[in-house]
Amino acid sequence: MSNNIYSEIQKRVLVLDGAMGTMLQDFKFSEEDFRGERFKDHPSPLKGNNDLLSITQPEAVKEVHRKYLAAGADIIETNTFSGTTIAMEDYQLEDLVYELNYESAKIAKEVAEEFTAKNPEKPRFVAGSIGPTNRTASLSPDVNKPEYRAVTFDELRIAYKLQVEGLLDGGSDVLLVETIFDTLNAKAALFAIEEVKEEREIDIPVMVSGTITDASGRTLSGQTVEAFLISISHIPLLSVGFNCALGAEQLQPYLKRLSHNTDFFTSAHPNAGLPNAFGEYDQSPEEMQALVQNYLEDGLLNIIGGCCGTSPAHIKAIADVAEKYQPRTVLTSQYE
Repeated sequence: MSNNIYSEIQKRVLVLDGAMGTMLQDFKFSEEDFRGERFKDHPSPLKGNNDLLSITQPEAVKEVHRKYLAAGADIIETNTFSGTTIAMEDYQLEDLVYELNYESAKIAKEVAEEFTAKNPEKPRFVAGSIGPTNRTASLSPDVNKPEYRAVTFDELRIAYKLQVEGLLDGGSDVLLVETIFDTLNAKAALFAIEEVKEEREIDIPVMVSGTITDASGRTLSGQTVEAFLISISHIPLLSVGFNCALGAEQLQPYLKRLSHNTDFFTSAHPNAGLPNAFGEYDQSPEEMQALVQNYLEDGLLNIIGGCCGTSPAHIKAIADVAEKYQPRTVLTSQYE
């Protein structure tokens, strides 16, 4: 099915789902809910480890996926944003990483196939979500030791490889390296993906999504849009884009620059505006829809979705407007 995405992306603007974390928070799970029976004696607190819910509360994760697919999403992301040994160290769950990714992908695939079976004309795809980890390979976390690094490229590569294997075995159609604030971390993930592809003699579409952290128009590790693009363009990608940190309005000028400088398909999943004083997102689905319409009128995108603060209502509003526009055209010979 993964090859199908190449034909679908040329027919229409594909819609990605919205935020997973805030949807899971709405269930108001307790520490006991996160633990379930299996982890009831685990030595460290587990509340807040949303990836773990794919094992302890799989029906809740399925429900979130179903809501986004019902809202019109073509692509749903696995519940694996923190699914590496590096991120799971905080919870003493490093040994669980393969299973977490496998189960998350399996859950998403099951629901996606359910919706595809109902409407084969609109196939649904699973994107294995690969987050940035909580460490950066380019910057020191200690201002007094600028030369210090909390993680090496090789440590990242090994961690990402295990995640990728779980995501593929669970049934992911696409791999999405997202919320990239440090391109060196992303390069480690892409290297790991290429290793797995070579070892298994397979091909899998890969999406890359960076994060412009503020009005400077740069990633956290200091790269401009163009520098970021050059850094990852040696890898054959399905798409390149931006997500998180900014709302749709603030992201538009950077998407324009990206769109005009790449031959890959392009994507965006912005936040629902900028956070308020309480860290919450106030932008309504209608407001976000109007801003996304500007992207579509300018022909900037092939894939559009939502990040922090977005809900199924936001994705429905986005899907409703996306179906009225043609996708951005690219030279497709490179994908054949």
